[in-house]
Amino acid sequence: MTTWFAPGRIELLGKHTDYAGGRSLLVAIDRGVTVRLDDADGGLVAESDAFPGEVDLRAAEALPNGHWGNYLRTVVTRLEHSFGRLPSAKLTITSTLPLASGMSSSSALMIAAALALANHAGFTESELWRENIATQEDLATYLATIENGASFRALEGKRGVGTFGGSQDHTAIICCLPNQVSQYSFRGATPTLEDTLPWDPSLALVVAVSGVAAEKTGGAQQHYNQLAELTAEIRDRWNAATGRTDVNVGQAIHSAPGAEQQLRELLRGEPELERRYEQFVTESRQCIPTAAQELRNGDLDAFGDAVGRSQKGAEEGLQNQVEETAFLVRDAVRLDAAAASAFGAGFGGSVWALVPEAQAEAFAGEWLDSYVAAYPQVAGRATTLVTRPHGGAHPIE
Repeated sequence: MTTWFAPGRIELLGKHTDYAGGRSLLVAIDRGVTVRLDDADGGLVAESDAFPGEVDLRAAEALPNGHWGNYLRTVVTRLEHSFGRLPSAKLTITSTLPLASGMSSSSALMIAAALALANHAGFTESELWRENIATQEDLATYLATIENGASFRALEGKRGVGTFGGSQDHTAIICCLPNQVSQYSFRGATPTLEDTLPWDPSLALVVAVSGVAAEKTGGAQQHYNQLAELTAEIRDRWNAATGRTDVNVGQAIHSAPGAEQQLRELLRGEPELERRYEQFVTESRQCIPTAAQELRNGDLDAFGDAVGRSQKGAEEGLQNQVEETAFLVRDAVRLDAAAASAFGAGFGGSVWALVPEAQAEAFAGEWLDSYVAAYPQVAGRATTLVTRPHGGAHPIE
């Protein structure tokens, strides 16, 4: 038997920046997904404490779109494509993360399962693994390609879950450390740690789960992918105009001193591309560096201002917010949170608020009561939790 835990994550800032070559401010949290692997006489199956029934992970019949078993089938298919046949096993899934909440429950599930299966099969000791996956950042990137279907070094791609995402979630889940905020850049082939910020123990994060599902393989997938496609279009316009071969917008901007403005001129007159570009530039090159510095300085007013600019970019630039998450942000500020922002893919999900640790539980209760009073239809689905930065994925002895 082997057991692995993969935490959920919060991106304090970094809204749709990773796949475009931008930055993120990341923490892992104390809630997550646990996968216990037991030897089996034959087959490869899984069961979850959240849903009835057992899923055959090699069966040919299709599962409904958004079914948790599809994530695990994707993991099995890719691991076997990369490293060879997996031995028979039974996976038992338990989770303390709300589903489709924007805290990366699906990525945590895939990561915990992949690590349990790969370690049980001995893949992590193979020469092929060691040649391609030498660091934690390498591991996060490979795990991200299981989800998005891309290749990683010599490990050829295979169909993922249908989203065109980057490795932000996987980097947080694998690489983040207790009591720290990690600032990562995603401009290169693997993420680069730019900074670590110590967490003030007098502060806590309160998360409000809106009760509006944000499943990346469900109804939000088309909207999510469109935001990724817009950045690909911006990159392609740049490369066509300059003759370069930059792989993302972040690389394009850093290719020359005047590249940011040159790109801006190239997109002029195309409102959809302009909005997407300006949100990316503001988030990655202005909001995140400022927020990181002010958090280090302990200036929570200035930190809150930077976070507010980021939220404005989500609402006006990405246009990926629903009225419930926008309300939660405004209401958190009304209740004297130092900062508040929606996070995750958008189109539902959750909002974080930064508050004094001593007031966190009371704040959470008042925030939830106010939200349910304004949106009674979410009663029973909306919830809150209090957390702070914790460590990344690990085996459980």
